[in-house]
Amino acid sequence: MNRIQTNRIKDKAFQYFGVFCTFFGLAMLAVFVLDVLRKGIHRIDWDFISNLPSRFPEKAGIFTALMGTCWILILTAIIAIPIGVAAGIYLEEYGKRNRFAAILEINITNLAGIPSIIYGLLGLEIFVRIAGLGQSVLAGALTLSLLVLPIIIVSTRESIRAVPRSLREASLALGASKWQTIWNQVLPAGGGGILTGVILALSRAVGEAAPLIVVGALAYVPFAPSTPLDEFSVLPIQIYNWVSRPQQGFVTNSAAAIIILLIVTFLMNGIAIYFRSRWQKKVKW
Repeated sequence: MNRIQTNRIKDKAFQYFGVFCTFFGLAMLAVFVLDVLRKGIHRIDWDFISNLPSRFPEKAGIFTALMGTCWILILTAIIAIPIGVAAGIYLEEYGKRNRFAAILEINITNLAGIPSIIYGLLGLEIFVRIAGLGQSVLAGALTLSLLVLPIIIVSTRESIRAVPRSLREASLALGASKWQTIWNQVLPAGGGGILTGVILALSRAVGEAAPLIVVGALAYVPFAPSTPLDEFSVLPIQIYNWVSRPQQGFVTNSAAAIIILLIVTFLMNGIAIYFRSRWQKKVKW
């Protein structure tokens, strides 16, 4: 058997191994999701969504955690999206191509892979202690904004970089300024990728619990937040609180809350896929 045949056999074996690993992972995910659905789907009703937390599992609801999640998500989007998109535009369109820019790009990419607990410690020191925001919704949103900023910046740069150079040159040749070219040509052409990156970044923020626990999000809050400076809880922390209790009713509640969180995450990812597909059909280079 020659070397070419050996390499083909190895390539085929690796292909089958990759397919096996993929289906094994999907099968395990399906088992977990079906188990959660079996335990919690019957618990989901309007009372479960609208009730406040309670020490009685049959009366406990997710209203305060759900409202806290909505507050966190909205404030994180308001803070992170403008800063992340603007930083991506500057670094890609205005930043100079030198050694400092290369180091900065590498560090931004690496920041996207740092464990979320590190951002929680950073938020605890800067926003909770130094800025004096305490255990508030705003402190949690600022911490999660730091978490998702690298993702938004990287996705913005990649989307802008994918726009053909000829589109910029044509706009500049017609007398448009650089900013007019970016605003009217580049951003619309790359908007689908930017929007997809933003939604995926926010999807990650929805499911994060570790940085919010460090910042001081509470497991039990008897009221829904009404201002950015109120104390709060979120769905992942509420789920963790219920899972840690011995009563079977709270285990059922945690499964139902997981289903709600999965629905929110799947909806956000579905919206990202829809807008990306629609944008790709709309924009033709």
